[in-house]
Amino acid sequence: MSDVPIPVKPKSRLRIALDSDLYYTFRRSPVAMVSAAVVLLLVLSAVFAPLIAPTNPFNPASLNLMNGFTAPMTPNAFTGETFLLGTDDQGRDVFSTILYGMRISLFVGVAAVFFAMVLGITLGLISGYVGGWTGTIIMRTADVQLTFPSILVAMLIFGIAKGVTPVEYRDQMAIWVLILAIGLSDWVQFARVVRGATLVEKNKEYVQAARLIGRTPGAIMLRHILPNVLSPVLVIATISLALAIIAEATLSFLGVGAPPTQPSLGTLIRIGQGFLFSGEWWILLFPAVTLLALALSVNLLGDWLRDALNPRLR
Repeated sequence: MSDVPIPVKPKSRLRIALDSDLYYTFRRSPVAMVSAAVVLLLVLSAVFAPLIAPTNPFNPASLNLMNGFTAPMTPNAFTGETFLLGTDDQGRDVFSTILYGMRISLFVGVAAVFFAMVLGITLGLISGYVGGWTGTIIMRTADVQLTFPSILVAMLIFGIAKGVTPVEYRDQMAIWVLILAIGLSDWVQFARVVRGATLVEKNKEYVQAARLIGRTPGAIMLRHILPNVLSPVLVIATISLALAIIAEATLSFLGVGAPPTQPSLGTLIRIGQGFLFSGEWWILLFPAVTLLALALSVNLLGDWLRDALNPRLR
């Protein structure tokens, strides 16, 4: 009687993910697990802000100036209302303003990093694969931009873009201009990493085989080289997200970021800073703590991802 081979049931994608080295290192890293939990909590709170927030702080109809400067968990002297994290000078619930402000900060950060990543990957692939004068011009431009602090580059781009925008559309376009400014100030690191990886990959056998069968340079870069250079890009994108959120908060704190009608965490911190020495400490403290927790958690996740994807540390 011949042995009949027993068919092996293929693993599901979930099982493959649970058996991966990435998930194994994640389970063995308490810092990564806590950071992921904090990021997930804050992101879900921002996404579902209309359902969680007691009021819409940016709706003038819901504001009551009599509730202004109410301390946390203390009944207001005039209305008797109590607020979890207190209210600001306009009577807005600080808890609600944080949730809605975090939506702006996260949207600007994610969109700016995505724009910088697309631009940096494109220019890095072209510079590394095509080379010549094209690659030289791209990388010399990147070197020149690196000589200036990214926040100054973002302020310059924001000022130029806002100056050419018609006055009646400036508040409506402020968020998009902010994304453009931060994205254009952060593309260099993506381009440099992708260029270096492309220089290594383009001389390998699979790229040469693709050339022999008649693949176009664009197809080789997108379908063959790009998938093999994404690991360091994902690490940079994670760390850049924390930096983009801080950059947005810095610009908004300086008054050149989100408009007053759509305040972000940086705008809330700027507003609270004006009342810090008059005793209304909660207006500044809670938005600042939220920004710190969000940026620090994303940054710690980026550090863990960098180590987890590094084959030398496995």
